[in-house]
Amino acid sequence: MGRAVQGDEAITGSSAGRHHGNRHGRSAAARQAVLEAADDLLAEKGYAGVTIEGIAARAGVAKQTVYRWWKSKTAVLMDAFLQDATEELTPADLGDLTEDLRSYLRQLAQFLSQSDSGAVFRALIAQAQHDPVFAEDFRDRFLNEQRVRDRLPLERAMQRGRLPSSVDVTAETDQLVGPLYYRVLVTGEPIEPEFIDRLVDGFLRRST
Repeated sequence: MGRAVQGDEAITGSSAGRHHGNRHGRSAAARQAVLEAADDLLAEKGYAGVTIEGIAARAGVAKQTVYRWWKSKTAVLMDAFLQDATEELTPADLGDLTEDLRSYLRQLAQFLSQSDSGAVFRALIAQAQHDPVFAEDFRDRFLNEQRVRDRLPLERAMQRGRLPSSVDVTAETDQLVGPLYYRVLVTGEPIEPEFIDRLVDGFLRRST
């Protein structure tokens, strides 16, 4: 993520030039700085080490500015993660089902296991284990939308006549992405390209 804003005065000063003095633009810059700071701090310090005060200091804004938009650090981290997922987990359309699947599963594996966003994801999953209200919110705001994105390669292939209409897109998508989540969250095993190739080859044998 990008550079943090260097204080509320900086937002009204140097940033104002980019936004032509528009207050909404300054607010957007401050909000983005907070999201970036939350991501960075979690990667550096872990979930327990992240505080609203620390986020505000890293973003260069007042603590009250953070509380204006979020009631807790978990809420900040959730929004930071959702933004990253939307930007980074939309499957590319390469025009070929096999390549689409291999490319997307490698992208998903890297996101979950190696990126700062993946660290946020793992922290949020841990939080959901003992906070049922948050768990429901996490499912509603991330998992449901992510499953829509995960299905895109198969749905595009079906629309192009590359997959039979009898394929259960939801079940097959779960079989493709589920093993990645299992390795990241349960076993801790690495996700090698060969492992992804086997998942894709198994799907193609079942479905085409």
